[in-house]
Amino acid sequence: MKIRANEIDFREVVNSWYSENKRDLPWRDSRDPYRIWLSEIILQQTRVEQGLPYYLRFIASFPTVFDLAKASEHQVLKLWQGLGYYSRARNLHHTAKEVAYQMKGVFPKSYRELLKLKGVGEYTASAIASICYNEPVAVVDGNVYRVLSRYFGVDIPINSTQGVRYFKELAAQVMDTRHPGDYNQAVMEFGALQCKPQLPLCANCDLQVNCIAFQLQKVEKLPVKLKKNKLKKRYFNYIVLLDQQHTLLEIRSKKDIWQYLYQFPLVESKKNLHVEELTKKEDFLNLISGKSYDIRLFNPKVAVHKLSHQHIYTKFWIVELKGSIPNGILRKNIKEYPVPVLIANFVKDFGF
Repeated sequence: MKIRANEIDFREVVNSWYSENKRDLPWRDSRDPYRIWLSEIILQQTRVEQGLPYYLRFIASFPTVFDLAKASEHQVLKLWQGLGYYSRARNLHHTAKEVAYQMKGVFPKSYRELLKLKGVGEYTASAIASICYNEPVAVVDGNVYRVLSRYFGVDIPINSTQGVRYFKELAAQVMDTRHPGDYNQAVMEFGALQCKPQLPLCANCDLQVNCIAFQLQKVEKLPVKLKKNKLKKRYFNYIVLLDQQHTLLEIRSKKDIWQYLYQFPLVESKKNLHVEELTKKEDFLNLISGKSYDIRLFNPKVAVHKLSHQHIYTKFWIVELKGSIPNGILRKNIKEYPVPVLIANFVKDFGF
């Protein structure tokens, strides 16, 4: 990869911009690998505005990696509730126990060793190594892809094998190796606040004069990304069993979305079901076990929960049993269980 004449200007401008415009975030003044690791895991595929309250709650509940390691998975998942991508929370807990009990609370001190931790990929390892240990390894996230693609006018798809390799090399070439931690945060922040995906602030950008995308009027066309696979549609029928004091929850144990979170008993179907169709399903009949019941649909308008690769079309069926619910839980305790945000919203709307 050839050296570009405007690389030095790029580094200087981004670093200068960061010193004047960076957000005041609680992990920014820390070099504690526990806090940096926690913030990076929370912010994976998550906007800072959404992730910040979770970070503050986790630090308040688990000030050290030992505190997080001692917590139950139930506690961790409950605190994570609503943040999505729950495998992150399970990996977080696993790694906390590994660091606390096998490494005596000391995080690995190099990029290569950090990569061995569960849930820590190249991006997270680069962030921790550069910020905490001043190791000159470049981070490459969505913000970095966008800034580099626009500034250097690169139209290689960022989610292609070639693109991943190219941008990783480019990011390493242009980074400030003297202050890698500050620079990595600077370029990510620049992408988040200045070189935004939509409506970037090109009019008052100090990189404008050398930005190839701006000069060629291609800002809105970069970065290039290959089209995603077709969205999958799924149809969920949640059976909300009720007796005088109880309801029923089950844990999602299969390897699927929301693994190890709780939900109401589920009947998944290939289309939206009417009540006559639902009540003939074997899963529904097994759940009722021959008891008398009344059934009604809580949400006449189907709720659509949108995930990155699938849309969940959801109906909540209220089923009042004539008798008690075996293995039921008290309705008043339902908020103690970690559930998907889809269930949490229903629990709130229903008034448990």
